[in-house]
Amino acid sequence: MNIFDKLSLKEARTFRLHLFYSSIDGIVSGALILNEFIFIKSLKGSNVQLSILFQFSMVVFLFAMLANEVMRRFSNRKQFLRITGIITRLPLVGFAFFPNVTGEDGLSPVYHLIFLSVFLLFYTSKIAVVPSINQYLKGNYRHELFGKLFGYATTINKVCVLLSTFLVGELLHWNPNSYKLFYPVVGTLGVISVYQLTKIDFIQKAEVITKPLWHAVGDSFKRILQILRSNKPFRHLEIGFILYGFAWMSTHAVVTIFYKEALDVNYPTVAFYNILFNLVAILLLPLFGKLIGKRDPRRFAILTFGSLMLFIAFTALTEFFPWYVEVWNYKIYYLFIVALFFNGVFTGSMPILWGIGSSYFCKPHEAADYQSVHLFLTGFRALFAPFIGIKLYEWYGFSFTYAVGIVLLIIAIFLMIYSEKRFSKVNKE
Repeated sequence: MNIFDKLSLKEARTFRLHLFYSSIDGIVSGALILNEFIFIKSLKGSNVQLSILFQFSMVVFLFAMLANEVMRRFSNRKQFLRITGIITRLPLVGFAFFPNVTGEDGLSPVYHLIFLSVFLLFYTSKIAVVPSINQYLKGNYRHELFGKLFGYATTINKVCVLLSTFLVGELLHWNPNSYKLFYPVVGTLGVISVYQLTKIDFIQKAEVITKPLWHAVGDSFKRILQILRSNKPFRHLEIGFILYGFAWMSTHAVVTIFYKEALDVNYPTVAFYNILFNLVAILLLPLFGKLIGKRDPRRFAILTFGSLMLFIAFTALTEFFPWYVEVWNYKIYYLFIVALFFNGVFTGSMPILWGIGSSYFCKPHEAADYQSVHLFLTGFRALFAPFIGIKLYEWYGFSFTYAVGIVLLIIAIFLMIYSEKRFSKVNKE
């Protein structure tokens, strides 16, 4: 049966726009998957700079509450988001003017700084766009269809990620300087994706705001504390996210170094690895979208945290059992393929849990506040986790860094089991 047959006219229009937005966003995301590998392999950035590059993608969420207050002061939210998209994403066009990388020299440090600055600006758009997605969709989808439709849109997103990643990997293998061609395209598509999102119907409640911005931000932090203090199930979920987030962020950049130092793989192989786990994610996303609509997000989090734990564990084992086969341009490590399967399960479940998990613990009109709390805590852990992960690797090596991540995930899993048994969800209607 056609999914659109079950939707109202408003839901059907929203879903079409949501799918279009997800498609464009998937192309953008796929083209940036090799971003960190480009930085250390071609541009020859340092390990610490690599951690900062990844850190930028998350630490911007520290300003989620400020962005929320700024957006509340704009009567035209759509115009604000469109201007934000242009300012933060169009600068990627500037990479077309970077000098070519030659031999093993990379680029001079000034270009490393420009690279980091442009992507800091690019990632800043998240603090306005991500909460808006949750709010736009929450107001246009029925609760019982929310998870399912979000899952379908995320599936389309992952298909586009897969195709874009493959193309980028081949382009970089053909010419390491090809990032100068596709980064400008990514910037342009990023602007288009934000414009597409803002075409979804959104009724913004008129608010009479008399407090100065900084006083209002202070009130926002008070709301953070009040929400976390009064809503125990949500608080437990966020503590689990902090433990998971530290494990993931502290190992993510280290895995990129692992590609280069331990596995010694090329661009097509890294692209193939990303395609492989995204294929698993694509196959599982529709199922996960249905599951999160029927189950407590904390139970769903057990699956998500557990799959990441197994990915890290099998990645660690690959260092000790480095058996592989070479096929064309691809270097295939047997145990790492197992790790990638679990990374696919993680990749398929995390976007849904991370994107809408918080909304299950609040009423519709509270969705933006709850998501802002979630985003702020994401940014807070990003201040420390990537840098600590790099330092753990530099001091103690891959195995110790991976072991720390595994222990944190085990604690997060036990917390979710305890929380679901002891505390039920709040009323979400």
